[in-house]
Amino acid sequence: MRIKWFSFIRIAGLLAVLSYHFFSNAYTGGFIGVDIFFTFSGFLITALMIDEFSKSRQFKLIKFYQRRFNRIVPPLILSVLVVIPFTYFVSSDYITGLGKQVAAAIGFTTNYFEIATGGSYESKFIPHLFVHTWSLAVEMHFYILWGLVVALIARKLQRSSLSQGEALKSFRFRLSVLSLLVIIISVVMMGIRSFNLTDYSAIYFSSLTHCFPFFVGSLTATFTGIQSVPRRFNKKLQQATLLPTISTLFGAFIVLGILGYLLKFDSQLTYLGGILFASIVAAFTIVKARTLHQLTSSISEPKWATFIADISYSMYLYHWPLFVIFSQITSVFWAVILTIGIGVPCSAISYYIIEPILAGKQPHAIKRTTVIPKLKSALVLIAIVLLGVTGYTIHSAPNLTSLEQRLWVGSLYQARDNLNTTRDIVAASIKQQKQAKAQKAEDKKIATIPKGVSIIGDSVTLGTRDYLQKNVADSTVDAAGDRTMDLAYQVMMRAQSNKILRQNVVICIGTNALPGSQEQLEKLITDLAPGHRLILVTPYDRRADATWNSSKLADFERTLPQKYNYITIADWQKMAQQHPEVFDGTDGVHFAGRHSGDVIYAETINQGLKQAAKGPLKK
Repeated sequence: MRIKWFSFIRIAGLLAVLSYHFFSNAYTGGFIGVDIFFTFSGFLITALMIDEFSKSRQFKLIKFYQRRFNRIVPPLILSVLVVIPFTYFVSSDYITGLGKQVAAAIGFTTNYFEIATGGSYESKFIPHLFVHTWSLAVEMHFYILWGLVVALIARKLQRSSLSQGEALKSFRFRLSVLSLLVIIISVVMMGIRSFNLTDYSAIYFSSLTHCFPFFVGSLTATFTGIQSVPRRFNKKLQQATLLPTISTLFGAFIVLGILGYLLKFDSQLTYLGGILFASIVAAFTIVKARTLHQLTSSISEPKWATFIADISYSMYLYHWPLFVIFSQITSVFWAVILTIGIGVPCSAISYYIIEPILAGKQPHAIKRTTVIPKLKSALVLIAIVLLGVTGYTIHSAPNLTSLEQRLWVGSLYQARDNLNTTRDIVAASIKQQKQAKAQKAEDKKIATIPKGVSIIGDSVTLGTRDYLQKNVADSTVDAAGDRTMDLAYQVMMRAQSNKILRQNVVICIGTNALPGSQEQLEKLITDLAPGHRLILVTPYDRRADATWNSSKLADFERTLPQKYNYITIADWQKMAQQHPEVFDGTDGVHFAGRHSGDVIYAETINQGLKQAAKGPLKK
């Protein structure tokens, strides 16, 4: 039994996810589209379980698993095979560790694979092609465990002496209690674990903390339903009227749309109730759509809505890797057009032709049965070719991205320099003792400051540190991936206390800007000792708009020379915007060891130093 208007719930979820991935800067909370899908899946699966139990007083677990496998796995494998050939249009960075990604996707462990690899710095800049399959992992975990629990409950009631009506009532009640219990546990776990976090990926990806939308849906199914509905809900269906039902359904969709604009992935509020609220609203739309179905027996669902709903799962599978690939070789606008233009036909072919054939059914899209054998032969041949391409691509995929390689080399040089730091500290101490006798207290502080340049940076600086040391005169470089302003402050203060902080201090921080970076920079400025000049290199991220912390930090830094005459701006953000070719095929932050990027970056710092030399030292 197909419920009319449920298609619009699937469409709402798909549009939210697509909008979030295509326009993440504008539609910051579109990730709730996944929670709409989760809630709907929880409802649909549980409602069908109840329908099966109401008819036969049993629930066949193996057949349930077979149906879920046939619905989820073939489109997933097909999407992987189709997408991988497109990776030859972009840098090999995007297939780094491809074998592990594919294994995690088809093994339904992507969520924990991402948690395990999420600490790898470069994964923030080179997105995994199949990261979006984390939701399939959570969904499959739900199907496996919930199916097993429901089967055990059904078996126990099947053997009981209760009448069919009493058994069904008990079945609903037990499922509702368990659903509510899991919701409470999961929501509380997500809320508690959200404290003291700056990266919420682990609690977002975890099946334990993000399973509650499924159970919001299953709880909804226990007091509503599809075919078998409780007497109380059936009474409400009889009392419902058309206009209020349509109005409230439309209003619920508007609320979901607004949540998509208001929620943010990196906001704790999202995890303290935002996702739960979105799931509850999604459940409300399910109830209203079910009611509307009852009220519109003479009205058919629009064919376009049915079509989009039918291909929504496959479109979800195709959209992310295609968009990641196309966004590296063209503008966002054309990347969206290409993703939809290729994703929709692939999804339609998958749903209406390939999946029915694999299930041993006659595809409704093909009227002539004589075509089927030839089509099967063609599909086998195509599958063999795609498997060959996939196998070769996985075999030839690098283990490290160019960024990782660059950072590893930079880290080795940094470790070598750190070993030499002790020698510099001792030398600075001896020099200070010799000069102390001839200097006044205030003059001594400035006289013992070593000449030259101390560069303190993050991963962008680390990737080009060797070039900087050779092309920024009399400089030392201390850089590390994932370095934030507070960590840069610690590096500066440690060098300052050891008397090895040089006269010109260059701060190349901001790519990893967090809320509070401006206050941390103010503290750095305040605690910088007299006798130094400060050169601030503005951060650049091609993806960032004015709302990003890195952009806000750059704007703030530009105001500081008016307040402090010993501060100079080396405007890397402006310089990078003038040379977009440096970032072609990259993550838009690092220039991946390109010599032209090294030259422009060093030139930006040298220009800042040249301008700073005309100004005073801090007094």
